[in-house]
Amino acid sequence: MPLASNRDRHWQQAPAVTDCRLRTGKGRLATSRPWASLVALAAFLPVALSGCAPMVVGGAAVGAAAVYDRRPYQIVIDDQRIELAAMHALQQDPKVQGHSRIAVTSYNYSVLLTGQVATNPVAQHATALVSRLPKVRRVIDELTVGPNIDLKRESEDVYLTSRTKLALTKVDLPGFNATRIKVVTEDGVVYLLGLVSPEEANAATEQVRYVPGVKRVVKLFEYQQPAT
Repeated sequence: MPLASNRDRHWQQAPAVTDCRLRTGKGRLATSRPWASLVALAAFLPVALSGCAPMVVGGAAVGAAAVYDRRPYQIVIDDQRIELAAMHALQQDPKVQGHSRIAVTSYNYSVLLTGQVATNPVAQHATALVSRLPKVRRVIDELTVGPNIDLKRESEDVYLTSRTKLALTKVDLPGFNATRIKVVTEDGVVYLLGLVSPEEANAATEQVRYVPGVKRVVKLFEYQQPAT
């Protein structure tokens, strides 16, 4: 299946904002393909955590935030299963294992890959691998070629995610709930995902782009009009 390449990216001066409503990643976008079978999900987590290639699951356990999520509950569960399946697939692949540090985040069947890889072919292989998983609608490749970030940078990213989530609570719009926006931070770049209205997306981005330490904001929102 050919890779889509018809998405536009709009850049603004620092703090920069990338709007990926119509274009994702570096033009490497893979859509889902049939997959013969899926290994029991209960076995994925211990395997992923004990392997050699660092992998990170982007989702969190379903909890109170799911009450405010605009995704149907089943999709929230499916997204978590996709993340675990993607981790397992990448962890077990010899072309990826030991040659990458990849974080996997699934939101509404769109899978975001962030982190570092040794070469472009590794990134392309990882993207194609994840695209073949069941229910994956698209893969957004934001992998960079280069050495893995260090623990200090990882800690800074965790802190930056917390500051970003705090900033989102300051968005002053009727009916806006900050927990509806998924925040992923990689090497100072903040990715925003969620089902939001254009007004909510713009307001959230304006808050996040001025959080100290943010190098760039990438908008990966899916747009809808809020229910009246």
